[in-house]
Amino acid sequence: MRQRPFRELVVFARGGGWGSDSPLDDHDQVSIIRGTDFASVRSGRVDAVPQRWEKRSKLAQRVLRPGDVVLEISGGSAARGQTTGRTLFIGEGVLSCFAGPVIPASFCRVVRFDTTLVEPRYAFYGLQDMYNSGRAGAYENQSTGISNFQFERFLDAELLRVPALVEQRRIVRLLKAIDDKIVANERIAKTSIELAQSIFDASKPETETTIDDVAAALDGPHATPRKVPEGPWFLSISSLKDGLLDLNESVFMAEEDFPRWTRRVQPQEGDVLFSYETRLGDAALMLPGIRASLGRRMAALRPKSPDTSGALLLHSYLSPAFHRQIKELAIHGATVDRIPLTDLPSWKLPLPEPERRAYYSKVLTGIHRRVAASLLEKRTLAALRDTLLPELMAGRLGVKDAGEAVEAVEETI
Repeated sequence: MRQRPFRELVVFARGGGWGSDSPLDDHDQVSIIRGTDFASVRSGRVDAVPQRWEKRSKLAQRVLRPGDVVLEISGGSAARGQTTGRTLFIGEGVLSCFAGPVIPASFCRVVRFDTTLVEPRYAFYGLQDMYNSGRAGAYENQSTGISNFQFERFLDAELLRVPALVEQRRIVRLLKAIDDKIVANERIAKTSIELAQSIFDASKPETETTIDDVAAALDGPHATPRKVPEGPWFLSISSLKDGLLDLNESVFMAEEDFPRWTRRVQPQEGDVLFSYETRLGDAALMLPGIRASLGRRMAALRPKSPDTSGALLLHSYLSPAFHRQIKELAIHGATVDRIPLTDLPSWKLPLPEPERRAYYSKVLTGIHRRVAASLLEKRTLAALRDTLLPELMAGRLGVKDAGEAVEAVEETI
């Protein structure tokens, strides 16, 4: 099977940002997608995407169309490792989430493929495979301390296996089915969190209870272990997103380091994980069956009684009343804001009356069991997709065999 350089498959590849060579009809406002927005846009959480709107009269051909692929070419500090090469496929669903035209930020590239040669989503999966395998790191220039993707060199050097279009479409259908299920699980989890918060708000919480009355505040480690390809989790405060724990934002630590990093505390199911610096107000429940260490700038609230469950504490923590308290009592420094953990036990938590807490704990815990099941199923599906992806793209595995593997996994979840 012939392999072709990406340059032979691309009909358009331009940078993001503003241009001045193409009118934008009657629109004068544009939404900008950044690399850090890829995950939320993919799962349809456009309301969580920082949208920056500006008025300009003209834009270049960078206005995104269905079938385009956005490639991040400039990342953060080179010391963090591979930070560029992430991709986002632009489908009708993505564009329909925005009120007007959409362009990528200036540190991204818009890549448009020749559809007579390659299915755009098949090429996207080829780029995703390159990033997952670490091959994108070969095209990073880190001499300035900032990671920059050498896009032109990549176009000439990186090869993609290009089977017949009918085979490409079969591969795309299989991988997209897994991706669609992952997105559905993310939406189930997000909707469930919103439902749980509404139920908590309807419980008429009062504010006389201190944290120390119902929970122990546990501080995490103050250092970062070495990262490894697999092992126990070292959680990151970036994993705390709207009440959900997103493990994609955390890393693995070595097994031999685990006892040292969990000497103070090892998070367990039902703990409320929260950030006490920089990302104040972010919190999530610890997932069951996960071996992990708290990350830097992360602490946990552990319930003292089953009548006040972690799920109930989480939604108290996420409530507007408690967020106002964070704003009032946090230490506002020159560089970062911080919750003083020594004072936190005396802070007030809005909770239902004591005789009603067991009921609401039971209801909210039941909802969070569904949230956890969705998130863990999502991780199983993502691992399956990432296992199948390189085999399918290299032609080492047929679509029929891969489909049977998917069906076998679906029977277990």
